[in-house]
Amino acid sequence: MDRYGLIRSTGAKGCSPDNAAAEGFFGRMKTESVHPEHWEERTRDEVLALIDDCIRWCNHERIKRSLGWMGPVQYRQSQGMAA
Repeated sequence: MDRYGLIRSTGAKGCSPDNAAAEGFFGRMKTESVHPEHWEERTRDEVLALIDDCIRWCNHERIKRSLGWMGPVQYRQSQGMAA
């Protein structure tokens, strides 16, 4: 992170607001995407494809009330924050 001048999107140890959001996302991803697909019977590439599909769905299709019933990408575009 330091080498490329990037800032972590989750907080440091003990910073619960950031960590709770990240943990909530990964918990939902495992519950909704990976576990129902019996990941232990899948290849590494198949699991990575499931994870990629889940992330793409969360960013582009999953609507949230807190974002005015839009998905994250649609909301950012409506605010002029994304192309």
